[in-house]
Amino acid sequence: MQIYILRHGIAEDAPPGGSDAGRALTAEGKQKLRKVLECARDAGVQPDVIATSPLKRAVETAEIAAEVLKVKRDLVQTAALVPSGSPLRVWSELRSQKADELLISGHEPLLSKLVAFLLRCPALEVDFKKGALMRVDVDENQAEPHGVLRWMLTVKLAGG
Repeated sequence: MQIYILRHGIAEDAPPGGSDAGRALTAEGKQKLRKVLECARDAGVQPDVIATSPLKRAVETAEIAAEVLKVKRDLVQTAALVPSGSPLRVWSELRSQKADELLISGHEPLLSKLVAFLLRCPALEVDFKKGALMRVDVDENQAEPHGVLRWMLTVKLAGG
């Protein structure tokens, strides 16, 4: 299984007393995110499924990914991808999707923890920038993953 891990783009600050869950992407965040996704599309990234955190900025990120990467299936929203989520719960969710190529849209600190979990390297520290996309390949038939990091694409590398 090819897992594309996408951190949401730059989002607005929460208004005083406002909800973190309702924070939307900024115009700059959308623009930079598109640059990364266009590079990924040009490199042949074409996921079968996109799963996303239910938080607004992650859903907007997933919607842009679906548009740029031409994914026709509906987004799969899952609470497993909230910032405080568990890598093991995300792994269970990914395995249940039965997809060869899967993109997830989510948040820190979960995504860095997920990458370390997938690579079986718990001490690994990942500097996962907003709008960055990473690919990890994993055999989904294993109860615990043993992944291989293939690449990471940041906004700077994409020319954004």
